[in-house]
Amino acid sequence: MMCGGPSATQPATAETQAIADQVKPQLEEQENKKYTIFKAVEFRSQVVAGTNYFIKVQVDDDEFVHIRVFQSLPHENKPLALSSYQTHKARHDELAYF
Repeated sequence: MMCGGPSATQPATAETQAIADQVKPQLEEQENKKYTIFKAVEFRSQVVAGTNYFIKVQVDDDEFVHIRVFQSLPHENKPLALSSYQTHKARHDELAYF
């Protein structure tokens, strides 16, 4: 991974799912929608003054959402924040920087 650039896309891990789960209520509030399926599929990360996570989340059989989550540095002791998101994505859509 180059400094400041996003990593290669990788399969989601248990940690990735935990990150997605923590920001799920923020997305549901912004979209005014409840997601019964919320499965992290793949992710990229970017080290900045903290870490940006770009996560592809399956929310229905054929519907996906791309979320960007910011994790601050540990000493800042701040919760994970949903920075941005893109709806109406498909399984084949590339998880790109946004």
